[in-house]
Amino acid sequence: MSDDSTTQCLLFPGIFRKPIVAQFDQREGSSDGGALLLKAADRHYDLVAGLSSCLRDDRQAGKVDHSLRELVAQRVFSIACGYPDANDSARLSGDPIHKLLLDRDPIEGRDLASQPTLSRFENGVGVKELYRAGEFLAETVIRRHAKRLRHRAYRVTIDLDPTDDPTHGAQQLSFFNGHYDTWCYLPVMGFVSFNDEAEQYLCAAVLRPGNVGAAVGAVAMLRRLLRMIRHHIPGVQIRVRLDGGFAHPALLQFLDAQPKLEYVVAMAKNAVLKRVAESGMRRARQLSRRSGKTEHIYGEVRYKAGKWPRLRRVIIKAEVVRAADKDPKDNPRFVITNMKQSPQWIYEHVYCQRGDIENRIKELHKLEIDRTSCTSFWANQFRVLLTAAAYVLMQELRLRAAGTACAHAQVDMLRERLLKLGARVLVSVRRVVVHLPASFPFLPAFHRVALALGAATG
Repeated sequence: MSDDSTTQCLLFPGIFRKPIVAQFDQREGSSDGGALLLKAADRHYDLVAGLSSCLRDDRQAGKVDHSLRELVAQRVFSIACGYPDANDSARLSGDPIHKLLLDRDPIEGRDLASQPTLSRFENGVGVKELYRAGEFLAETVIRRHAKRLRHRAYRVTIDLDPTDDPTHGAQQLSFFNGHYDTWCYLPVMGFVSFNDEAEQYLCAAVLRPGNVGAAVGAVAMLRRLLRMIRHHIPGVQIRVRLDGGFAHPALLQFLDAQPKLEYVVAMAKNAVLKRVAESGMRRARQLSRRSGKTEHIYGEVRYKAGKWPRLRRVIIKAEVVRAADKDPKDNPRFVITNMKQSPQWIYEHVYCQRGDIENRIKELHKLEIDRTSCTSFWANQFRVLLTAAAYVLMQELRLRAAGTACAHAQVDMLRERLLKLGARVLVSVRRVVVHLPASFPFLPAFHRVALALGAATG
Protein backbone atom coordinates (compact mmCIF):
# COMPACT_ATOMS: atom_id res chain seq x y z
CA MET A 1 0.00 0.00 0.00
CA SER A 2 1.38 3.42 -0.90
CA ASP A 3 2.22 5.84 1.90
CA ASP A 4 0.19 8.51 0.13
CA SER A 5 -2.58 9.35 2.59
CA THR A 6 -5.07 9.96 -0.20
CA THR A 7 -4.85 6.27 -1.18
CA GLN A 8 -5.02 5.02 2.40
CA CYS A 9 -8.30 6.55 3.45
CA LEU A 10 -11.78 7.39 2.26
CA LEU A 11 -13.74 10.35 3.57
CA PHE A 12 -17.52 10.33 4.03
CA PRO A 13 -18.40 13.92 5.00
CA GLY A 14 -21.98 14.93 5.52
CA ILE A 15 -23.39 11.38 5.60
CA PHE A 16 -23.12 10.45 9.26
CA ARG A 17 -23.46 12.53 12.41
CA LYS A 18 -19.68 12.83 12.57
CA PRO A 19 -17.19 12.74 9.68
CA ILE A 20 -16.16 9.16 8.84
CA VAL A 21 -12.63 8.27 7.77
CA ALA A 22 -11.97 4.77 6.41
CA GLN A 23 -8.25 3.94 6.48
CA PHE A 24 -6.74 0.91 4.75
CA ASP A 25 -3.80 0.46 7.10
CA GLN A 26 -4.57 -2.81 8.91
CA ARG A 27 -1.61 -5.09 8.12
CA GLU A 28 -2.92 -7.66 10.58
CA GLY A 29 -6.40 -7.70 9.01
CA SER A 30 -8.07 -10.19 6.68
CA SER A 31 -11.53 -10.63 5.22
CA ASP A 32 -11.21 -14.45 5.27
CA GLY A 33 -11.00 -15.09 9.02
CA GLY A 34 -13.28 -18.12 8.85
CA ALA A 35 -10.96 -19.91 6.42
CA LEU A 36 -9.36 -21.49 9.48
CA LEU A 37 -12.16 -24.04 9.13
CA LEU A 38 -10.75 -25.15 5.77
CA LYS A 39 -7.45 -26.10 7.37
CA ALA A 40 -9.34 -28.07 10.03
CA ALA A 41 -11.46 -29.82 7.37
CA ASP A 42 -8.35 -30.78 5.41
CA ARG A 43 -7.07 -32.73 8.43
CA HIS A 44 -9.84 -35.28 7.84
CA TYR A 45 -8.80 -35.78 4.20
CA ASP A 46 -5.13 -34.75 3.94
CA LEU A 47 -6.05 -33.51 0.47
CA VAL A 48 -3.30 -30.90 0.28
CA ALA A 49 -0.54 -33.28 1.34
CA GLY A 50 -1.91 -36.12 -0.76
CA LEU A 51 -2.35 -34.12 -3.95
CA SER A 52 1.11 -32.60 -3.65
CA SER A 53 2.62 -36.08 -3.13
CA CYS A 54 1.24 -37.07 -6.55
CA LEU A 55 3.29 -34.35 -8.25
CA ARG A 56 6.92 -34.39 -9.34
CA ASP A 57 9.14 -31.43 -8.51
CA ASP A 58 11.78 -30.85 -11.20
CA ARG A 59 12.83 -27.41 -9.95
CA GLN A 60 16.37 -26.63 -8.83
CA ALA A 61 16.33 -27.04 -5.07
CA GLY A 62 18.40 -23.93 -4.39
CA LYS A 63 15.93 -21.73 -6.27
CA VAL A 64 12.72 -22.98 -4.66
CA ASP A 65 10.87 -20.51 -2.42
CA HIS A 66 7.51 -22.30 -2.33
CA SER A 67 7.16 -26.06 -1.93
CA LEU A 68 4.67 -28.05 -4.00
CA ARG A 69 2.59 -28.58 -0.88
CA GLU A 70 2.43 -24.83 -0.28
CA LEU A 71 1.45 -24.15 -3.89
CA VAL A 72 -1.34 -26.75 -3.77
CA ALA A 73 -2.55 -25.39 -0.43
CA GLN A 74 -2.51 -21.81 -1.69
CA ARG A 75 -4.63 -22.68 -4.72
CA VAL A 76 -7.11 -24.99 -2.95
CA PHE A 77 -7.74 -22.65 -0.01
CA SER A 78 -7.98 -19.54 -2.19
CA ILE A 79 -10.44 -21.22 -4.58
CA ALA A 80 -12.63 -22.18 -1.61
CA CYS A 81 -12.52 -18.56 -0.43
CA GLY A 82 -13.70 -17.25 -3.80
CA TYR A 83 -10.43 -16.49 -5.61
CA PRO A 84 -10.42 -18.98 -8.52
CA ASP A 85 -7.76 -17.41 -10.69
CA ALA A 86 -4.00 -17.27 -10.15
CA ASN A 87 -4.18 -13.51 -10.80
CA ASP A 88 -5.87 -13.15 -7.42
CA SER A 89 -2.60 -14.16 -5.73
CA ALA A 90 -1.24 -10.64 -6.23
CA ARG A 91 -3.95 -9.37 -3.89
CA LEU A 92 -3.63 -12.23 -1.41
CA SER A 93 0.12 -12.61 -1.12
CA GLY A 94 0.36 -10.73 2.17
CA ASP A 95 -2.98 -11.75 3.69
CA PRO A 96 -2.27 -12.96 7.25
CA ILE A 97 -4.97 -15.65 7.26
CA HIS A 98 -3.84 -17.13 3.95
CA LYS A 99 -0.24 -17.14 5.17
CA LEU A 100 -1.41 -18.82 8.39
CA LEU A 101 -3.14 -21.55 6.34
CA LEU A 102 0.27 -22.34 4.81
CA ASP A 103 1.90 -22.59 8.28
CA ARG A 104 3.76 -19.30 7.87
CA ASP A 105 3.99 -16.51 10.38
CA PRO A 106 0.91 -14.44 9.49
CA ILE A 107 2.69 -11.10 9.99
CA GLU A 108 6.40 -11.57 9.44
CA GLY A 109 6.26 -14.70 7.28
CA ARG A 110 7.22 -14.79 3.63
CA ASP A 111 4.49 -13.69 1.20
CA LEU A 112 2.60 -16.28 -0.83
CA ALA A 113 3.53 -17.31 -4.36
CA SER A 114 2.99 -14.81 -7.16
CA GLN A 115 0.83 -15.27 -10.24
CA PRO A 116 3.80 -16.18 -12.53
CA THR A 117 4.94 -18.83 -10.03
CA LEU A 118 1.45 -20.33 -9.82
CA SER A 119 1.05 -20.28 -13.60
CA ARG A 120 4.35 -22.12 -14.10
CA PHE A 121 3.23 -24.59 -11.43
CA GLU A 122 -0.12 -25.29 -13.08
CA ASN A 123 1.45 -25.69 -16.53
CA GLY A 124 4.20 -27.99 -15.25
CA VAL A 125 1.97 -30.90 -14.18
CA GLY A 126 2.11 -33.95 -16.45
CA VAL A 127 -0.49 -36.50 -17.50
CA LYS A 128 0.68 -39.28 -15.17
CA GLU A 129 0.69 -36.90 -12.22
CA LEU A 130 -2.84 -35.80 -13.03
CA TYR A 131 -3.99 -39.42 -13.20
CA ARG A 132 -2.47 -40.13 -9.78
CA ALA A 133 -4.01 -36.97 -8.34
CA GLY A 134 -7.45 -37.87 -9.71
CA GLU A 135 -7.23 -41.36 -8.23
CA PHE A 136 -6.09 -39.93 -4.90
CA LEU A 137 -9.07 -37.57 -4.76
CA ALA A 138 -11.57 -40.37 -5.39
CA GLU A 139 -9.88 -42.78 -2.98
CA THR A 140 -9.71 -40.18 -0.24
CA VAL A 141 -13.38 -39.22 -0.47
CA ILE A 142 -14.54 -42.84 -0.42
CA ARG A 143 -12.20 -43.74 2.45
CA ARG A 144 -13.30 -40.70 4.44
CA HIS A 145 -16.99 -41.58 4.27
CA ALA A 146 -16.38 -45.29 4.82
CA LYS A 147 -14.66 -44.31 8.05
CA ARG A 148 -17.44 -41.84 8.93
CA LEU A 149 -20.01 -44.61 8.54
CA ARG A 150 -17.73 -47.07 10.35
CA HIS A 151 -17.64 -49.25 7.24
CA ARG A 152 -21.31 -50.14 7.80
CA ALA A 153 -22.80 -48.62 4.66
CA TYR A 154 -25.29 -50.99 3.04
CA ARG A 155 -25.56 -49.12 -0.27
CA VAL A 156 -23.36 -46.76 -2.26
CA THR A 157 -24.86 -44.87 -5.20
CA ILE A 158 -22.69 -43.56 -8.04
CA ASP A 159 -23.90 -40.68 -10.22
CA LEU A 160 -22.04 -39.44 -13.28
CA ASP A 161 -23.06 -36.33 -15.16
CA PRO A 162 -21.42 -34.16 -17.83
CA THR A 163 -21.58 -30.37 -17.85
CA ASP A 164 -20.58 -27.74 -20.36
CA ASP A 165 -17.55 -25.56 -19.76
CA PRO A 166 -17.67 -22.74 -22.35
CA THR A 167 -14.30 -21.60 -23.66
CA HIS A 168 -13.47 -18.16 -24.99
CA GLY A 169 -9.89 -18.41 -26.18
CA ALA A 170 -7.41 -20.73 -27.88
CA GLN A 171 -7.57 -23.55 -25.36
CA GLN A 172 -6.38 -26.94 -26.54
CA LEU A 173 -9.15 -29.46 -27.35
CA SER A 174 -11.88 -26.84 -27.18
CA PHE A 175 -14.49 -27.75 -29.79
CA PHE A 176 -17.93 -26.61 -30.86
CA ASN A 177 -20.71 -28.64 -29.24
CA GLY A 178 -24.03 -28.51 -31.07
CA HIS A 179 -26.07 -29.57 -28.03
CA TYR A 180 -24.81 -26.63 -25.97
CA ASP A 181 -24.40 -24.36 -29.02
CA THR A 182 -20.98 -23.13 -27.92
CA TRP A 183 -17.26 -23.81 -28.04
CA CYS A 184 -16.50 -25.67 -24.83
CA TYR A 185 -14.97 -28.47 -22.84
CA LEU A 186 -17.28 -31.25 -21.66
CA PRO A 187 -16.08 -32.36 -18.21
CA VAL A 188 -17.77 -35.26 -16.43
CA MET A 189 -18.32 -35.23 -12.66
CA GLY A 190 -18.61 -38.30 -10.47
CA PHE A 191 -20.48 -38.33 -7.15
CA VAL A 192 -21.08 -40.96 -4.48
CA SER A 193 -23.86 -41.06 -1.89
CA PHE A 194 -24.36 -43.47 0.96
CA ASN A 195 -27.42 -45.38 2.15
CA ASP A 196 -30.40 -43.00 2.00
CA GLU A 197 -28.42 -39.78 2.61
CA ALA A 198 -29.36 -36.88 0.36
CA GLU A 199 -25.86 -35.43 -0.06
CA GLN A 200 -23.91 -36.49 -3.14
CA TYR A 201 -20.17 -36.23 -2.50
CA LEU A 202 -17.89 -35.23 -5.36
CA CYS A 203 -15.21 -37.85 -5.97
CA ALA A 204 -14.14 -37.34 -9.60
CA ALA A 205 -13.82 -34.46 -12.05
CA VAL A 206 -12.43 -35.28 -15.49
CA LEU A 207 -12.01 -32.63 -18.18
CA ARG A 208 -12.78 -33.81 -21.72
CA PRO A 209 -12.73 -32.26 -25.19
CA GLY A 210 -15.87 -30.39 -26.14
CA ASN A 211 -16.91 -32.73 -28.96
CA VAL A 212 -16.99 -36.07 -27.10
CA GLY A 213 -20.10 -38.09 -26.34
CA ALA A 214 -21.36 -38.22 -22.77
CA ALA A 215 -20.29 -41.86 -22.35
CA VAL A 216 -16.63 -41.36 -23.35
CA GLY A 217 -14.42 -42.45 -20.45
CA ALA A 218 -17.38 -43.52 -18.31
CA VAL A 219 -16.45 -47.22 -18.20
CA ALA A 220 -12.91 -46.46 -17.03
CA MET A 221 -14.21 -44.06 -14.39
CA LEU A 222 -16.79 -46.53 -13.12
CA ARG A 223 -14.26 -49.36 -13.04
CA ARG A 224 -11.94 -47.35 -10.77
CA LEU A 225 -14.76 -46.19 -8.50
CA LEU A 226 -16.16 -49.72 -8.14
CA ARG A 227 -12.73 -51.05 -7.22
CA MET A 228 -12.24 -48.39 -4.55
CA ILE A 229 -15.72 -48.79 -3.08
CA ARG A 230 -15.41 -52.57 -2.84
CA HIS A 231 -11.99 -52.23 -1.25
CA HIS A 232 -13.12 -49.84 1.48
CA ILE A 233 -16.65 -51.21 2.01
CA PRO A 234 -16.52 -54.93 1.15
CA GLY A 235 -19.81 -56.56 0.17
CA VAL A 236 -21.75 -53.31 -0.18
CA GLN A 237 -24.63 -53.03 -2.65
CA ILE A 238 -23.73 -50.56 -5.41
CA ARG A 239 -26.24 -48.60 -7.48
CA VAL A 240 -25.38 -46.60 -10.62
CA ARG A 241 -27.64 -43.83 -11.98
CA LEU A 242 -26.96 -42.23 -15.35
CA ASP A 243 -28.78 -39.97 -17.78
CA GLY A 244 -29.56 -40.75 -21.40
CA GLY A 245 -26.20 -39.75 -22.83
CA PHE A 246 -24.58 -42.76 -21.13
CA ALA A 247 -26.85 -45.41 -22.71
CA HIS A 248 -24.01 -46.87 -24.78
CA PRO A 249 -23.87 -50.64 -25.51
CA ALA A 250 -20.34 -51.03 -24.09
CA LEU A 251 -21.28 -49.28 -20.85
CA LEU A 252 -24.47 -51.31 -20.41
CA GLN A 253 -22.51 -54.51 -21.03
CA PHE A 254 -19.99 -53.47 -18.40
CA LEU A 255 -22.75 -52.79 -15.86
CA ASP A 256 -24.43 -56.13 -16.56
CA ALA A 257 -21.17 -57.94 -15.84
CA GLN A 258 -20.73 -56.44 -12.35
CA PRO A 259 -21.74 -58.46 -9.25
CA LYS A 260 -24.04 -56.85 -6.66
CA LEU A 261 -24.69 -53.83 -8.85
CA GLU A 262 -28.03 -52.21 -9.68
CA TYR A 263 -28.36 -49.62 -12.41
CA VAL A 264 -30.87 -47.18 -13.87
CA VAL A 265 -29.85 -45.54 -17.13
CA ALA A 266 -32.09 -43.17 -19.06
CA MET A 267 -32.53 -43.88 -22.75
CA ALA A 268 -33.40 -41.57 -25.62
CA LYS A 269 -36.75 -42.19 -27.28
CA ASN A 270 -36.90 -43.88 -30.66
CA ALA A 271 -39.65 -44.98 -33.04
CA VAL A 272 -39.90 -48.48 -31.56
CA LEU A 273 -40.15 -47.32 -27.95
CA LYS A 274 -42.60 -44.55 -28.82
CA ARG A 275 -44.80 -47.13 -30.53
CA VAL A 276 -44.65 -49.43 -27.50
CA ALA A 277 -45.50 -46.49 -25.19
CA GLU A 278 -48.44 -45.29 -27.30
CA SER A 279 -51.13 -47.23 -25.41
CA GLY A 280 -49.90 -45.70 -22.16
CA MET A 281 -49.78 -42.25 -23.77
CA ARG A 282 -53.43 -42.57 -24.84
CA ARG A 283 -54.44 -43.32 -21.27
CA ALA A 284 -52.30 -40.44 -19.97
CA ARG A 285 -53.96 -38.04 -22.44
CA GLN A 286 -57.40 -39.13 -21.29
CA LEU A 287 -56.49 -38.62 -17.63
CA SER A 288 -54.97 -35.22 -18.42
CA ARG A 289 -58.05 -34.05 -20.32
CA ARG A 290 -60.28 -35.00 -17.41
CA SER A 291 -58.13 -33.44 -14.69
CA GLY A 292 -56.71 -30.49 -16.64
CA LYS A 293 -53.34 -31.28 -15.03
CA THR A 294 -50.11 -33.08 -15.87
CA GLU A 295 -50.72 -36.85 -15.70
CA HIS A 296 -48.53 -39.90 -16.12
CA ILE A 297 -48.69 -43.65 -15.88
CA TYR A 298 -45.98 -46.31 -15.79
CA GLY A 299 -45.29 -49.47 -17.72
CA GLU A 300 -42.42 -51.63 -18.86
CA VAL A 301 -41.20 -53.69 -21.79
CA ARG A 302 -38.48 -56.22 -22.56
CA TYR A 303 -36.51 -54.49 -25.30
CA LYS A 304 -33.42 -55.20 -27.39
CA ALA A 305 -31.78 -52.41 -29.38
CA GLY A 306 -29.87 -53.25 -32.55
CA LYS A 307 -26.42 -53.46 -30.91
CA TRP A 308 -27.54 -55.06 -27.65
CA PRO A 309 -26.65 -58.74 -27.16
CA ARG A 310 -29.91 -59.50 -25.31
CA LEU A 311 -33.22 -58.16 -24.03
CA ARG A 312 -33.19 -55.64 -21.18
CA ARG A 313 -35.93 -54.29 -18.96
CA VAL A 314 -37.04 -50.78 -19.96
CA ILE A 315 -39.29 -48.72 -17.67
CA ILE A 316 -41.80 -46.53 -19.51
CA LYS A 317 -43.18 -43.29 -18.09
CA ALA A 318 -46.05 -42.16 -20.32
CA GLU A 319 -46.61 -38.52 -19.41
CA VAL A 320 -48.64 -35.57 -20.69
CA VAL A 321 -47.39 -32.21 -19.44
CA ARG A 322 -49.72 -29.26 -19.02
CA ALA A 323 -48.55 -25.71 -18.36
CA ALA A 324 -50.48 -22.45 -18.17
CA ASP A 325 -51.27 -20.92 -21.57
CA LYS A 326 -49.65 -23.82 -23.43
CA ASP A 327 -50.98 -26.82 -25.30
CA PRO A 328 -50.60 -30.24 -23.66
CA LYS A 329 -47.29 -31.87 -24.54
CA ASP A 330 -46.48 -35.59 -24.78
CA ASN A 331 -43.40 -36.44 -22.72
CA PRO A 332 -42.63 -40.18 -22.79
CA ARG A 333 -39.54 -41.22 -20.81
CA PHE A 334 -37.57 -44.47 -20.86
CA VAL A 335 -35.16 -45.94 -18.30
CA ILE A 336 -33.09 -49.12 -18.69
CA THR A 337 -32.66 -51.07 -15.45
CA ASN A 338 -31.78 -54.45 -13.98
CA MET A 339 -33.75 -53.75 -10.79
CA LYS A 340 -36.78 -55.86 -9.88
CA GLN A 341 -39.10 -53.37 -8.16
CA SER A 342 -42.20 -51.79 -9.70
CA PRO A 343 -41.71 -49.32 -12.56
CA GLN A 344 -43.18 -46.44 -10.56
CA TRP A 345 -40.97 -47.09 -7.53
CA ILE A 346 -37.82 -47.38 -9.66
CA TYR A 347 -38.54 -44.19 -11.58
CA GLU A 348 -39.70 -42.01 -8.68
CA HIS A 349 -37.58 -43.32 -5.81
CA VAL A 350 -34.38 -44.19 -7.63
CA TYR A 351 -33.99 -42.47 -10.99
CA CYS A 352 -35.60 -39.13 -10.10
CA GLN A 353 -33.37 -38.78 -7.04
CA ARG A 354 -30.38 -38.29 -9.28
CA GLY A 355 -31.87 -34.93 -10.23
CA ASP A 356 -30.22 -33.32 -7.23
CA ILE A 357 -26.89 -33.76 -8.96
CA GLU A 358 -27.79 -30.65 -10.97
CA ASN A 359 -27.56 -28.65 -7.74
CA ARG A 360 -24.10 -30.07 -7.03
CA ILE A 361 -22.93 -29.10 -10.52
CA LYS A 362 -24.37 -25.60 -10.09
CA GLU A 363 -22.33 -25.31 -6.91
CA LEU A 364 -19.19 -26.36 -8.78
CA HIS A 365 -19.85 -23.63 -11.33
CA LYS A 366 -20.24 -21.15 -8.46
CA LEU A 367 -16.77 -22.23 -7.31
CA GLU A 368 -15.81 -21.49 -10.94
CA ILE A 369 -14.66 -24.97 -11.87
CA ASP A 370 -15.08 -23.66 -15.42
CA ARG A 371 -12.23 -21.15 -15.00
CA THR A 372 -10.25 -23.18 -17.54
CA SER A 373 -8.51 -20.28 -19.22
CA CYS A 374 -5.04 -21.84 -19.63
CA THR A 375 -3.94 -22.66 -23.16
CA SER A 376 -2.80 -26.15 -22.14
CA PHE A 377 -5.53 -28.79 -21.78
CA TRP A 378 -3.63 -30.53 -18.96
CA ALA A 379 -3.15 -27.28 -17.04
CA ASN A 380 -6.90 -26.82 -17.24
CA GLN A 381 -7.46 -30.38 -16.00
CA PHE A 382 -5.25 -29.55 -13.02
CA ARG A 383 -7.35 -26.46 -12.31
CA VAL A 384 -10.46 -28.63 -12.39
CA LEU A 385 -8.89 -31.02 -9.85
CA LEU A 386 -7.86 -28.15 -7.55
CA THR A 387 -11.41 -26.79 -7.65
CA ALA A 388 -12.78 -30.27 -6.96
CA ALA A 389 -10.54 -30.49 -3.89
CA ALA A 390 -11.83 -27.12 -2.66
CA TYR A 391 -15.40 -28.33 -3.16
CA VAL A 392 -14.72 -31.49 -1.16
CA LEU A 393 -13.60 -29.31 1.77
CA MET A 394 -16.72 -27.16 1.45
CA GLN A 395 -18.88 -30.29 1.50
CA GLU A 396 -17.12 -31.33 4.70
CA LEU A 397 -18.02 -27.98 6.27
CA ARG A 398 -21.65 -28.46 5.25
CA LEU A 399 -21.66 -31.98 6.69
CA ARG A 400 -20.34 -30.64 10.00
CA ALA A 401 -22.96 -27.87 10.00
CA ALA A 402 -25.81 -30.37 10.49
CA GLY A 403 -28.52 -28.94 12.72
CA THR A 404 -27.54 -25.31 12.10
CA ALA A 405 -28.70 -22.54 9.78
CA CYS A 406 -25.92 -23.57 7.38
CA ALA A 407 -26.87 -27.25 7.11
CA HIS A 408 -28.39 -26.92 3.64
CA ALA A 409 -26.64 -23.80 2.38
CA GLN A 410 -25.18 -23.79 -1.12
CA VAL A 411 -21.39 -23.52 -1.14
CA ASP A 412 -21.36 -19.86 -2.13
CA MET A 413 -23.70 -19.07 0.76
CA LEU A 414 -21.65 -21.30 3.05
CA ARG A 415 -18.58 -19.29 2.08
CA GLU A 416 -20.33 -15.99 2.85
CA ARG A 417 -21.63 -17.22 6.20
CA LEU A 418 -18.61 -19.10 7.56
CA LEU A 419 -15.45 -17.99 5.74
CA LYS A 420 -15.91 -14.32 4.89
CA LEU A 421 -15.26 -12.92 8.36
CA GLY A 422 -13.30 -9.77 9.09
CA ALA A 423 -10.39 -10.78 11.29
CA ARG A 424 -7.42 -9.23 13.05
CA VAL A 425 -4.42 -11.48 13.61
CA LEU A 426 -2.06 -10.87 16.53
CA VAL A 427 1.12 -12.88 17.07
CA SER A 428 2.90 -13.29 20.39
CA VAL A 429 5.76 -15.52 21.48
CA ARG A 430 3.36 -18.21 22.71
CA ARG A 431 0.42 -18.12 20.31
CA VAL A 432 -1.48 -16.59 17.42
CA VAL A 433 -4.81 -14.93 18.27
CA VAL A 434 -7.39 -14.36 15.55
CA HIS A 435 -9.91 -11.73 16.61
CA LEU A 436 -13.30 -12.26 14.94
CA PRO A 437 -16.39 -10.02 15.20
CA ALA A 438 -18.59 -10.48 18.25
CA SER A 439 -21.70 -9.53 16.24
CA PHE A 440 -21.21 -12.33 13.72
CA PRO A 441 -24.78 -13.57 12.93
CA PHE A 442 -23.79 -17.17 12.21
CA LEU A 443 -21.63 -17.65 15.29
CA PRO A 444 -23.61 -20.72 16.51
CA ALA A 445 -23.05 -22.49 13.19
CA PHE A 446 -19.37 -21.51 13.11
CA HIS A 447 -18.97 -22.74 16.68
CA ARG A 448 -20.68 -26.07 15.88
CA VAL A 449 -18.55 -26.66 12.77
CA ALA A 450 -15.30 -25.73 14.53
CA LEU A 451 -15.99 -28.12 17.44
CA ALA A 452 -16.96 -30.91 15.02
CA LEU A 453 -13.66 -30.42 13.19
CA GLY A 454 -11.58 -30.78 16.35
CA ALA A 455 -11.49 -27.31 17.95
CA ALA A 456 -11.54 -27.11 21.74
CA THR A 457 -13.20 -24.53 23.93
CA GLY A 458 -10.99 -22.44 26.14
